[in-house]
Amino acid sequence: MKFKLSLLLIVVFQFLVNAQDMAYTKHIIQKLTSPEFKGRGYVEKGDKISADFIAKEFQTIGLKMVNKDSYFQKFNISINTFPKKVQIKLGGEELKVAKDYLIESSSPSIKGTFPIIKISRNDIDSKSKLVSVINKASNTFILIDNRNKKGEMVEMTKQIDEYIQALKFSKDINVKGIIIYSTDKLTWESSTSQSIRPIVLLNKEIDLSNLSTIEITIDAKFIKKYETQNVVGMIKGSSNSDSTIVLVAHYDHLGKLGADTYFPGANDNASGVALLLNLAKHYTVNKPKYTTVFIAFSGEELGLFGASAFVNNPLIPLSKIKFLLNFDLAGTGDEGLKVVNGSVYKDKFDKLTSLNKEFNLMPKIDIRGTACNSDHCMFHQKGVPCFYTYTLGGIAAYHDVYDIFETLPLTKFTEYTKLMIAFINSI
Repeated sequence: MKFKLSLLLIVVFQFLVNAQDMAYTKHIIQKLTSPEFKGRGYVEKGDKISADFIAKEFQTIGLKMVNKDSYFQKFNISINTFPKKVQIKLGGEELKVAKDYLIESSSPSIKGTFPIIKISRNDIDSKSKLVSVINKASNTFILIDNRNKKGEMVEMTKQIDEYIQALKFSKDINVKGIIIYSTDKLTWESSTSQSIRPIVLLNKEIDLSNLSTIEITIDAKFIKKYETQNVVGMIKGSSNSDSTIVLVAHYDHLGKLGADTYFPGANDNASGVALLLNLAKHYTVNKPKYTTVFIAFSGEELGLFGASAFVNNPLIPLSKIKFLLNFDLAGTGDEGLKVVNGSVYKDKFDKLTSLNKEFNLMPKIDIRGTACNSDHCMFHQKGVPCFYTYTLGGIAAYHDVYDIFETLPLTKFTEYTKLMIAFINSI
């Protein structure tokens, strides 16, 4: 009876710990995705608000500073932003930004009402046709109906797509702007440059027959030198080894598109930051063998700039990093986990899968080779052993306004956290 009671107490304690961890996880994700964080971008200092919040969490948890007397490592980026008005009317109807349309993130400012020339892909399937369209399109918006590629040969599709790129970005033509009309899911990116003309990505079903003008306002601001920051903290290891374990997640997201629309970025990557902070909390209580460094990167969405700034000006010797784990997209897990660099460090991947099987945590773990698709890449290129792990299944929201806290399932977040602790302890 005494044994059974002790076992029950252990189970109850473990349940309470897991419940507390999940409450903390939800608090972090809800906070980072709230309007006050401005989409964790570079309009209204969303990145700085986010970095300050994470630094305070580091301090509360008990992480030590690596960079002298600050948790911050500062660096500069270039960024095209949309801090004020973004508005489009077609046929007198105002469209909903980020739901009916997006503007490409490199778009410049523009204001006015302009005629529209409507074309299909067939209308630019040769150079002579392309030139004919350009000659008719002076000071207009060209609307390209990009919905139907059926019947196109592979080479023809490639050629038409190249012509569309020319229409979008060529400085040698007198076109006011481009509208790409398609059924593709609207996903946004960030841009470090500003292009020659605005580009509208439209997927709302509209009647093209009576469409003749576009009324458009875009207030764009290009910032050539914007100071942002990584957030870095550490826990001293229990051994005398000078090796380090590095755990990273990017905190930046896409920010704001106009004064009223922001991209919350719950899965990408408030979830990864929540995992990073959970691990920091765990290892302040359960001291790690090796000194463990925790980094929340800025500039990932722009092109891995935060990670690049770190490896080019490292706050710890890169040669002493025993292993690095990068967490990006940690909020689902219905279909398991994927491991970038799994085939590169096969012994470590085999250990991870063995631990997963032993503790029955994730549904499956898929292996993947190298991919320069998140912050680990900058370290991998410097010879640092690393994995990028991300969850599979669940929501389809990605780089859109639907990636929100309320619908993020966190299906296997607790199991994912346990697996990462088991793996880190095995290194």
